[in-house]
Amino acid sequence: MMTRPMTLADLTMVLGWARDEGWNPGHSDAEAFLAADPEGFFLAEVDGKPAAAISVVNHDDENAFLGLYICRPEFRGKGHGLALWTAALEHAGTRSVGLDGVPAQQANYERSGFVSAGQTVRYKGNLRATHGNRARPAREEDLPDLIAADATAAGHARRAYAGAWFRPTRDRQTLLLGRTTGGPAFATFRSCAEGTKVGPLHAASADDALTLLQSRPAPFADGPLFVDVPAASPLLREMLEDLAFQPVFDTARMVRGALPPARPPAYYAVTTLELG
Repeated sequence: MMTRPMTLADLTMVLGWARDEGWNPGHSDAEAFLAADPEGFFLAEVDGKPAAAISVVNHDDENAFLGLYICRPEFRGKGHGLALWTAALEHAGTRSVGLDGVPAQQANYERSGFVSAGQTVRYKGNLRATHGNRARPAREEDLPDLIAADATAAGHARRAYAGAWFRPTRDRQTLLLGRTTGGPAFATFRSCAEGTKVGPLHAASADDALTLLQSRPAPFADGPLFVDVPAASPLLREMLEDLAFQPVFDTARMVRGALPPARPPAYYAVTTLELG
């Protein structure tokens, strides 16, 4: 088995694997993911064939996040995935590492030193868009405030990741309500293989959270909305359930090392399960 860093073409291929696994990635995720840490994406090849993939993205000097851990079906059960996991984690060095993994793998992650830090639940639903409200597209001059708010919610700086994520693309747009009582209220919408994912969502009040959810941009009007809600945001979970959203998927948030001092707003959805 040979392990090497991914190119943009490799990462695009791997996100196709993720789509086939039902993970429902965004159409323009690859460029923003790679911008977060160009050296943090790894591909394992067996006899020249892509066999497994993983990302260990270093967000700052103390924190990293593991994701996109996939082994192709024909290569499973042969040790290739575990070998790649071990090699890729070396990229994090002494950093704390977080991940969002399926609960069935939690025992395996524990054997690598990860401990449970809560649950994230994906909600799926439909919500009629209300255009003409006070939400507006984020602009370049908004980026410092958005990046700072992201760092507060995550507990550590993610400048490269957030800076790329909040810049608009054809398939991703961040809407902003401006500075409210609890800081900037905003949400990023991204077109996915199915419907639209909302993440992150930052809002201090129910009114702001609902306004953002109802502000789905017209280019992303088709299909359901998906929102990944961590255990730290029970008010958002209650709101979505009141709006008839249904839980369709859950992951175990786990950490190896110290937990960062996260201070998310009252209504908060994570950015992605792949990079945190």
